[in-house]
This record gives sequence, C-alpha cells and structure tokens, in this order.
Amino acid sequence: MFPMTSGSPQRRRITALGDLAWDVVVKPSEDLQYASDVTGEITVAPGGAAANFAVWVARCGAPAGFIGMVGNDPFAPLLEDDLAREGVEARLPRSSERPTAVVLVLVDQKGQRTMVTNQGADYLLEPEQVDAEFIASSVHLHITGYSLITDPPRSAARHALSIAKAAGCTVSLDPASAHLLGASLGAQRFLEFAQEVGADVLLPNREEGELLTGEQDPQAMARALASAAPLVVLKLGQDGCLLIQGGRTHHLPAPRLQALDATGAGDAFDAAFLFKYLAGTKVLEAAQFATSVAAWVVMRPGARPPVDQALARLLGSSAKAARTTWSKSSK
Repeated sequence: MFPMTSGSPQRRRITALGDLAWDVVVKPSEDLQYASDVTGEITVAPGGAAANFAVWVARCGAPAGFIGMVGNDPFAPLLEDDLAREGVEARLPRSSERPTAVVLVLVDQKGQRTMVTNQGADYLLEPEQVDAEFIASSVHLHITGYSLITDPPRSAARHALSIAKAAGCTVSLDPASAHLLGASLGAQRFLEFAQEVGADVLLPNREEGELLTGEQDPQAMARALASAAPLVVLKLGQDGCLLIQGGRTHHLPAPRLQALDATGAGDAFDAAFLFKYLAGTKVLEAAQFATSVAAWVVMRPGARPPVDQALARLLGSSAKAARTTWSKSSK
C-alpha cells in the first residue's frame, strides 16, 4: 500500500498541511478560582497539531515538510525559524487579514489538556496558496481535522489531498478535535470526506472514535471506522492503541505512568507511527515505537519538549533501521 520502496528517490518527504500556532500552556497549581487568582506554570511555545506532526517526523529522522498560513506579525518569523531549526522544510504564505494563531492550553492535575483555539491566519489558507509541486514531491501527506472544520481552509486541504493522490502519495487523516469536528463538519461528513479523498490511514483518539461511530467500545469503534480507511489506528491514551487492518484487530497496551501534560502526544504518536510504517516496518512494531514516543511526551510539559538523553536513546535505538531507510531513499 505504501510507496517507500518504489518511485523516484526524490519523493521521500512526509508533509503535513494545516495549523501552526503559538501555544500558551497554563498549568494551575490548584483548581481555578472564579473571579480570583491562583498561581501556576505558564509557558509559551510553538505548536499547532499539523506543525507538531511535521516536527516529530523530522525528529524521528525522515525528511519533513509543512504547509500552513501565518499572519504578518512578529510571531510568524519566529515560528518559521523554529521549524527550520527542527529540520522541517516549510511553505508559509502570509495573511494580512488575521494574525498568527494562538492556542490557550489549560492542563489539569492529571495532565489532561483543555484548549481554547482562536481562528487565526491558519484558517484562511486557500487552494491557490497550496504549493502543488511541494506536495507532489512528497511520499505522504498528513491532514488534521482543524483544516476541515471550516472553509477555508477545507477547500485547500481537499485540493492538497487531490494533488497528493494524483502524484501517487499516500495520505492520513487525524480528526484532531471531537468537539470542533462534531459542531461543524459532523461525523458522517468527515467519514464521507475520508472515503472521497482516499485516506490510507485514519488516526482518531477515543473521543473522536466515539463521535465518528456512536460506539463506546474500542473494538466496535475500530470495526465501524474500517470502512473509512484501509488502516485505522485508534489512540486510547493510557489504554494504548487499537489497530485494524484487513479485518484483523490488534491491541497494544501502553506503559503505566502518571501523565504530566498530554499536549501534543497524539501528534507525536502519528508522526512516529508513520515514520516507521512508511519505511516498511510492520504495523505492530510501528505502533510500539509510536507509543513509546508518546509516553515520553506526556511526561514532559508542552507539545514539543526539548530533546533530552532519554529521547535521543529512544530514537537512536528504536528508529535506527527506519532512519537508515529514509536516509538511503532521500539521496
């Protein structure tokens, strides 16, 4: 199904299209007090689900690309520089109508995050602003649900997906937000969209799986979602993940740990999984690697914690074979 072993050796980039934002991450030291104050930790860092995905692709060791709109404000070049430092090749058209997106992330004592997202410049991307050659020279295109909840940028995402499919690329969809997707596009339209664009991989979490299927049992969710894509990877947080491919389901448990901050863990999982799977790794091994990367993320604050020795060891040992494949294919 995946074209890593065939085609032009220059077509080896994994590209994401969608949101790029600043995350303002707030972790109160106690429950919020209405109309009063509490202390807590506040950090500002680059974010956006699609951009997080691209950064994690690059960290894993594959050529990474990103397409997304930013504003004409001082934050835009800072985000551009950050992507470049992470090794992501970016196409960032500018908008004078809206500023660069900002996301407020509230993290509770259990590490779960609740977000308030402003519809910044990333929601204004139009089809004519999509670099067709950049997408066609990729091997895979990843889209998140944030690019589907309004139009624009839905038409830009659809246009990008059509370019990708025409060029022989595979594509993946992450619904990204159960509430926003349910309140706008809706479950049925999302599933129809996935089928229409020929999604190869669907990567929902538990809440998104419930929205899309109306089921609460993960096995039932996975079976219901199987009609939307050949491979479904259902992310279940502390319960690991459930995969269904060719009618066969596999459950992979996650390590038991106390999460500090779940922000961006799903994006990291998506990138790590596809990094390995597109390189020819078996689905369970790819999922195991992705689970390990996501576990590293939730034990640290923010969507893109700085690389430390633990992550370097994880990427160095678990990803060595896949990184070698990507390195050879991009020469």
